[in-house]
Amino acid sequence: MGKSKALLVLFFFFLGASFHLNAQVTFDAKVSKKRLGLNERLRVDFIMNENGDNFVSPAFKNFLVVSGPQQSVNRSWVNGMSSFSKTYTYFLTPKSKGTFILGQAEITINEEVYKTFPIEIEVTEAVEKPNDPNNIDYLTDENIRLVAEISNSSPFLNEGLTVVYKLYFRNPISITDVQELESPSYGDFWSSKINIGRAQVNPRGRYKGEPFNEVVWQKVVLYPQKSGKLDLEPLTLNLSLTVPSNRRDLFGRRILRQGQKTITAGRRILNVKPLPLEGQPESFSGAVGEFDFDVILSKDELKASESFQAKIKVDGKGNLNLFKLPEINVPNTLEVYEPERSEKIKTTLTGTQGSIEENYTIVPQYQGKYPIPQIQFSFFNPKMKTYKTLSSQELIVDVYEGPTSGIPSSNKIVGVSKTPLVISDSAFRFIQLDTKLNPIKTDSFWLSFRFWLLFSSAFIFLILGYLINRFIIQKSEDSISTKQRLAKKLAKKYLSSAKKAFGNQVQFYEALERALHNYLKAKLKIETSELSKAKIESLLKDKKVETDVAKKFILVFENCELARYAPGSDGSIKTDYERASRVMATIDRQL
Repeated sequence: MGKSKALLVLFFFFLGASFHLNAQVTFDAKVSKKRLGLNERLRVDFIMNENGDNFVSPAFKNFLVVSGPQQSVNRSWVNGMSSFSKTYTYFLTPKSKGTFILGQAEITINEEVYKTFPIEIEVTEAVEKPNDPNNIDYLTDENIRLVAEISNSSPFLNEGLTVVYKLYFRNPISITDVQELESPSYGDFWSSKINIGRAQVNPRGRYKGEPFNEVVWQKVVLYPQKSGKLDLEPLTLNLSLTVPSNRRDLFGRRILRQGQKTITAGRRILNVKPLPLEGQPESFSGAVGEFDFDVILSKDELKASESFQAKIKVDGKGNLNLFKLPEINVPNTLEVYEPERSEKIKTTLTGTQGSIEENYTIVPQYQGKYPIPQIQFSFFNPKMKTYKTLSSQELIVDVYEGPTSGIPSSNKIVGVSKTPLVISDSAFRFIQLDTKLNPIKTDSFWLSFRFWLLFSSAFIFLILGYLINRFIIQKSEDSISTKQRLAKKLAKKYLSSAKKAFGNQVQFYEALERALHNYLKAKLKIETSELSKAKIESLLKDKKVETDVAKKFILVFENCELARYAPGSDGSIKTDYERASRVMATIDRQL
């Protein structure tokens, strides 16, 4: 009997525990997936087993609420046991890639506040075919396409190709707004976008043979910068659209509802071929396309110390921004300055085309005829799959009316014959001792012929003085001042080029010495051939420049001469550059 009572007590204990467990309140959050693409939708359900009030949803900071909350209630009876559930449902679209935390939701049940646990959601790149049937609007999937049309999926290295992104849609879909969620970065390409202005809808577009409305969304020209398989990142758009619902109004017409759709063009892979090594010329510097090449002189006859321009020009179609022009090679007696580059380039769907030029200023120091040797320019033609080399003509520059270059003297002069010296009787004249005086005529000087001759000669000299000053002296001064401004400009230019050549000791000190020479031309009005250390110091002192400043200037010259043959450090190079800048500024103030 005692044993049966114990079993009965145990039975009622487990029965009460089961009722307690059945009566326990639950409030959970469930998601359709924890990892989704940027163009997929996420379903979030907040489920409770007892009815509650004051539901508060999370903030959904990194998501766009497509629809919700949708509320549903479910009651059921199983084996005499009742069950209850209430659900709040949201459909979300991610705004960007990344890992995000879905915050807590709150509900008040029986005067107690319950919260869900946070959920971590990972958003990846857009996928080509979203595969969650709960999150796909099949109507929009059948009637909307985003396509990337590529002109050449297997280009050569540095060969241009175009990508056109087109959006296709058709009835019953209507698009009200488009936002670009993700743009390709084109990390392995040199890229140039083509401005298409406002997007226009072409109602006669076709996609895979079927009629669609067509919108050209973006055009871009790409030049691959490395060979191999390169990824072309997808373009992702978020569309605001209207779609018909199953409901109808009083007149039997379908009621339209607003919706959101994220669509992607998908990732594409390009197979970039390397340029062939066989037959590659030494003068090849990376030009790929179809080009013409020429070297043009501004004049081929000039005086010494005048300047002329040599223009190296390449025009055509290809990667004009991505290669170097060949350098000009002239005799050492011609002074060549850094070239000025100019570009006239435009980018269209057919690629980049136009011309690039480098204009060299050249100043001859001595008279003579100077040859400008041939210059070669090589490029790779991707259509012919071969290299081509173009050569300029050999040009001659005739320099006249100037100093001649130094010619070594010799003791013997070849080609000169000796002739006897003939002395005439009048070669030596003796002083005449007898003086013969003639009387001076005492005619009146006033209004005589000599009077009018002297009087008019004064006006003639005034007119001649004006003409000489106007057309000779002023023109000479203008020429001198022009040369001074040019020399000063070139000094600053070479000083800046010296700064760029910090990594190359020889180039740095050559540029620095040229800058100092041109500076002295501008300030002391002397030519380079006159410059010596003693002459420089003397002229600076004559110009009231302090002795210490003049010596510092000479010291910079000496450092330039020594540093060409003695190894130096980056610190000494920077010190000489700063010293030259300070001493030139000090001389400017003192002059």
